Amino acid sequence: MRHTPDVDMCNGPLVGNLLRFSIPLMASGILQLLFNAADIIVLGQFASSSAMAAVGATSSLNSLLVNLFLGLSIGCSVVMAHSYGAQDWRRVHDTVHTAVLLALICGAVLVVAGIPLLPILLRWMDTPADLLNQSILYMRIVFVGMPAMMLYDFGAGILRATGDTRRPLFFLTAAGITNASLNVIFVLVFQMDVAGVALATSISQYLSAFLILRCLSEPGTHYQLHPREMRICKPVLVQIIRVGLPAGIQSAVFSISNVLIQSSINTFGTLAVAGSTASSNIENFVYTAMNSVYQAALNFTSQNIGAGKKERIPLILRDCLMIVTVIGLVLGGLAVLFGRQLLSIYSSDPEILPYGLERIRVICLTYFLCGLMDVTCGVVRGMGAAVTPTIVSLTGACVLRIIWIYTIFVAFHSLFVLYLSYPVTWVVTFAVHMICFSIFFRRLRHSSAVSVRD
Repeated sequence: MRHTPDVDMCNGPLVGNLLRFSIPLMASGILQLLFNAADIIVLGQFASSSAMAAVGATSSLNSLLVNLFLGLSIGCSVVMAHSYGAQDWRRVHDTVHTAVLLALICGAVLVVAGIPLLPILLRWMDTPADLLNQSILYMRIVFVGMPAMMLYDFGAGILRATGDTRRPLFFLTAAGITNASLNVIFVLVFQMDVAGVALATSISQYLSAFLILRCLSEPGTHYQLHPREMRICKPVLVQIIRVGLPAGIQSAVFSISNVLIQSSINTFGTLAVAGSTASSNIENFVYTAMNSVYQAALNFTSQNIGAGKKERIPLILRDCLMIVTVIGLVLGGLAVLFGRQLLSIYSSDPEILPYGLERIRVICLTYFLCGLMDVTCGVVRGMGAAVTPTIVSLTGACVLRIIWIYTIFVAFHSLFVLYLSYPVTWVVTFAVHMICFSIFFRRLRHSSAVSVRD
């Protein structure tokens, strides 16, 4: 039976449809975050602070290694949404089969190339000696699950591009419950500590990948997956790479700046790393909620461009900026207000709390600025511009952040000054993205093309 999309992106009132798209996606992202959060909470409460810090010390490196490939999933979403909006069913078919095969290739590359490099990269990050072996073990086991992570993210991107946001949420719910249950079993019953939570994460990722593939294989949809027809369609791959590779490079280079920040945090000792780890996990929930609006901006813009409805693009930007500001201010404010209680969920060690609170107060109070930056970037990318938003983001929120680390942070060596680099770079990058949107939309409005190119 043919599945009816949850959201019509090209017709009807925008705010209601944006919320119907964003809320399930927000819940999906939060559940995905629980994979890592469950690891941190179980280790902090039932193992040790050093075990918790060992997992936290890997987060920025993990992002660095996988974000380049996950950027390609953004390219898949844009191409899929554009084709779906234009009702080009042949191209929809080619996009699905190219995307799934590409996901498997990306996952295999991460396993083969990533695992041998982990010890070298963790040492390069100045990971504290007492955390190094546990961090290596954790990442090696987690990386076994990378093919499954890629399959889920690419597959979920395909479904969301068609307006189906509920089923990816259901699949992550099942995987999240599995992950939390296995965490408790492996750590409390089998005393596996870091290895246990890593194994639980990998198993959960394979469950979510299985469910998403089964969904895509259901008959009666325009995007049905036929395993025997999986092949790389060169024109589709070129489009995916054209949009996705710059997005992936942007995320990877962002991660380089975050690796430098994590390395700077590492110099303040294990307690600072543990406090930053707990705070970062709390921040991630706020960011994920805002990122759902970015995904909405990207997909709504892409589908409306495909359908030839250019006049809706400024309205999409306006409403997404409004929604992301409310989400960022409310959730960020709650994180600050209940910071002590939230941090205590991750660790019962009172020495960690001051370090975590310092980070939360700086970042969560200003996090809505990051949402504004991302939404504007998403609309520009959804209009068909791939390189420009990447250059803007890398220059404003990455290069500037690195300069900050080697100048301002060196002169005023404190965690507060280090964390202040985030809101400063968000403001600069958002402002430049808005200028780019104005230029590209003016070009689009006076052009017969369905999207802009840079």
